[in-house]
Order: sequence, then C-alpha cells, then structure tokens
Amino acid sequence: MPLRSASSGKVSRDAVHHPLFARYYARISVTAETRLGMGDVRDRLLAGLSGRVIEIGAGNGLNFAHYPSAVSEVVAIEPERVLRQLAVEAALRSDVPVDVVPGAAEALPVKSEAFDAAVVSLVLCSVRDVPRALAELRRVLRPGGAVRFFEHGKGGGRAMTYTQRGLDRTVWPRLNGGCHLARDPIAALRDAGFELGPYQRLLMPERGPRLPTSYCVLGTARRPPLTEQAR
Repeated sequence: MPLRSASSGKVSRDAVHHPLFARYYARISVTAETRLGMGDVRDRLLAGLSGRVIEIGAGNGLNFAHYPSAVSEVVAIEPERVLRQLAVEAALRSDVPVDVVPGAAEALPVKSEAFDAAVVSLVLCSVRDVPRALAELRRVLRPGGAVRFFEHGKGGGRAMTYTQRGLDRTVWPRLNGGCHLARDPIAALRDAGFELGPYQRLLMPERGPRLPTSYCVLGTARRPPLTEQAR
C-alpha cells in the first residue's frame, strides 16, 4: 500500500479512525507528562537505545523528544489520522530523525529484520489482534533485537479484574479508541516467543484512587538470537 512520511507532511488512508478519541487523548496525554510523571517514564523506557528503532502506535509523538542521540532513525507507525498528523509535527521538532508512516500493527509496512529495537507504549491494549501484532514485531526485529514496553493491563485483585473485564465487554473500547483494560502484556509477549528481561509493575497515578487503567508495567524483552531460536 502507498505510504507517505513526515518529510512530506502528508498522510494516506487510515487503518484506524477514532477522531473524537484522538483529540481527547492528545489533550490528556500532554497533561500526563507532568501531572502523572509520564515524561520520566518515557525517559526510562527509551534510555540506552541505539541504531534503528521502530515505534508501534506512536500516537501524537510524545516519545520522540526522549530518544537518546545514539538512535540513528525512528520509524514511527501510527494508524489514526489525527494522532499521526500530530506525530508528524512532533517529528519535525525531534533531535533524532523520525519518519512517521501510516500502518497497522498487524501488518507493518517495513522489511523483515530491519530494526535493532522496537518500542510499544500504551498500544497493546488497543490493537485488534495482539498475537498477530507481536508476530509482526518479531518479524521486523533483527535476531537479538530489543523490545521496550510500557503498557497497562489487568491488576488489582478480583474485584478490579471483574470491573476491567466488564468494561471491556461493554462501553470501554467504544469510548476509548478500542482500548481494553484486562489484557496481560507480559503473558502476551511471552506467548509470542519474546525473552523477557527486567520489568517493573507501576501504578499510574502513583498516589490517589486506583483506576481500571492504573496497573502498568515497564520493561524490556528481546527477540531470541538465531542460535537460540534454532534449538
């Protein structure tokens, strides 16, 4: 399918279209940078990355300002038009080269084994097919390539899990751009064949009421090297 990049400032037909949610998300995500400490989380998420990086579900591009200078290129995939245009604008302000392109996580428009690292940040909750999206992530990473993830998912005990599942079956995905509350990103990465590295459970916000979206995990994984895959 035809793709356009940040260099032209143009975007093509959308894989996802949630214009009202996109505008709402763009506002609250900027507020969360300071009020919820998301800026610090992004620094931790991206610290130490280098080489070519693919970011899946780049949203409005808030990660771009946090990439270290050792990153030679970021290819940022964003399927939603409103968010993608905001990401294009953020890419133009970035200190590292960022190419924003349309595309879906389940069918990434890039070559196999083309990237040294991949970033997924608050995206596995909303992809339509998690196993397929993670299989695509494995395909585009070189053997041994790193995955950095920050995701929210199920947590908080039986009552909260029941609440999350109930919301997932009813209004939550419709009101929040396809987001699901009760998914398990750690289990999904493991089931997709990634080797999990260190990860940490976080509460967002750290203080205050526990919300269905509060249960987060920040960590690393990798695509196994070929010698290990062949065993």
